[in-house]
Amino acid sequence: MPWLQLKAHIAPEQAEILEELLMAEGATAITLQDAHDEPVFEPERGTTPLWNETVLTGLYDDLTGVEAMLERLAAAWAETMPGEPCPEIDYELLADRDWEREWMEDFQPLRMGERLWIVPSWHRPPDPEAVNLHLDPGLAFGTGTHPTTALCLAWLDDLAVKGELAERRVLDVGCGSGILAIAALRLGASVATGTDIDPQALTASRDNAERNTIKPTALRLCYPEQLDTDGSFPVVVANILAGPLVELAPMIAGHVAPGGRLALSGILEPQAEAVLDAYRAQGLIMDDPVVREGWVRLSGQRPA
Repeated sequence: MPWLQLKAHIAPEQAEILEELLMAEGATAITLQDAHDEPVFEPERGTTPLWNETVLTGLYDDLTGVEAMLERLAAAWAETMPGEPCPEIDYELLADRDWEREWMEDFQPLRMGERLWIVPSWHRPPDPEAVNLHLDPGLAFGTGTHPTTALCLAWLDDLAVKGELAERRVLDVGCGSGILAIAALRLGASVATGTDIDPQALTASRDNAERNTIKPTALRLCYPEQLDTDGSFPVVVANILAGPLVELAPMIAGHVAPGGRLALSGILEPQAEAVLDAYRAQGLIMDDPVVREGWVRLSGQRPA
């Protein structure tokens, strides 16, 4: 079945209004995309920032009466935003395609470091002898496709190659999908603890652990307040955002055992120095930043 697509280039403050107008006209789906591939820096809590120029797209299964719809949208805009010109709305017909299959073909297995691969469920592992982590792109909370997750996975793989992960206890702060904790276990860690404030993240982590045949006794999932206050881990990872990393530095660093290793990500280059300072203040010896596509991984060690 073909689809009718309406598309407009808008300013961020226009997004919510035009979205409501398109939904009132029966849009099946609404998407917001960056028009210029600009990064959105870490927002303040409770805000939902958009790009300086946003592309808003509405998808409709009714192909008739598009000219009349555009007239109604212009009239509704004039009533809602008097004196402000209505954004120009283009439209086109999209031929019927197997969107799911095309989406699946876009995602190929990803290599992380020397031994670790992220393999979508519909692909065979490129190297059956490698450490293959089965996780599908598109799932919430992180699937290895973002530079921050890839940086942390490569760090874990490097620890494993050096023999610094085998039979170690691992803590994943802000575990999301559980990808880092599960990868650590598949790379040789003895047990892992994943913690997150979002109950859906803990559910996703548990489901992904089952998909990767992780024994229930090997992965503990809990809320941050359920962590042992005096617990220490030889390996700690936290892939969240710079603000929470700074705010939680005493807690995160406090769980790094003497001689233990730490990796932090979710940090943009301009934010790296503030995060480094926060963890140096906790007594950790921090390494030089590793940068990928504007995102930073910081690593360090607590003196033995």
